[in-house]
Amino acid sequence: MIRALVVVFLLAHALVHYRIWVTPPDPDNPPPFAPGHSWALAAAHVTEETSRAAATALAAVTALLYAIAGVALLADAGWWAPAAVVAAAGGLVLKVLWFNPWLLLGIALDAGVVLAVTLTWPASLY
Repeated sequence: MIRALVVVFLLAHALVHYRIWVTPPDPDNPPPFAPGHSWALAAAHVTEETSRAAATALAAVTALLYAIAGVALLADAGWWAPAAVVAAAGGLVLKVLWFNPWLLLGIALDAGVVLAVTLTWPASLY
């Protein structure tokens, strides 16, 4: 049961990353933050178009890695945990460089993945 819940979490987190960062925004329902605006890249005088492209690429890789981690856990592959940590690290980089208060839950979830894997919790997954 725990394995199924973690698989669903990893796959859902992948889909959320993809939906928020990669899919074009709906003009009738704009996102609560500008995914193309990075405080760090703006300080380095990077254009918003380039910043959005970088966010999209990093988010797509993060989403793919979360999906891979979820499928690997489902298949009982031992390397799901490192894949999840790399995905979480990508998510943290994304959310820190493109910080917005709306992303705090995502930061907590990504940090939680790193912490859970580091502590090998729950033990039934390992």
